[in-house]
Amino acid sequence: MNHSLAALNAATHDDFVARLGGIFEHSAWVAEAAWAARPFADVAALHAAMVGAMRAASHQRQLALLRAHPELAGRAMVAGTLTADSTNEQTRSGLTACSPEELALLKDLNARYNRKFGWPFIAAVKYMDRGSIIRLFSERLENPAADEFEACLANIEKITRWRLDEQVQA
Repeated sequence: MNHSLAALNAATHDDFVARLGGIFEHSAWVAEAAWAARPFADVAALHAAMVGAMRAASHQRQLALLRAHPELAGRAMVAGTLTADSTNEQTRSGLTACSPEELALLKDLNARYNRKFGWPFIAAVKYMDRGSIIRLFSERLENPAADEFEACLANIEKITRWRLDEQVQA
């Protein structure tokens, strides 16, 4: 769904959250917090307000945000229960066209990652191919937890900027 920046700036709190509550995967609280920063001069300012809300949140709230993200090529994709944005991103990167071997490898990587970190692997995959995603996944499994937590938040920043750029017109 497309939104004009003017309409978002004029929106009531509830309407703003209804329109942008899904930008940060299943975490409408980010849009709720950003609403107070209106009016936004441009999409970059809107994104900065949303990212600021995410970054100012407690560690527990940030962890809940990470845990709200789906696994890449995981159960939600196979079951067809991804959000429209996640479906689009995983489809563009070719994850919905994995071979059985690639799906098995990704299932194993998802399980290992979740055991090690306690949240799903998050990567801005929109412009990546399956091979690059699998290599990145394997590399990031070697990260310490604090570094990986930060990497996930940084990737969420990229993902949400792309989503806003696609959904909000100035």
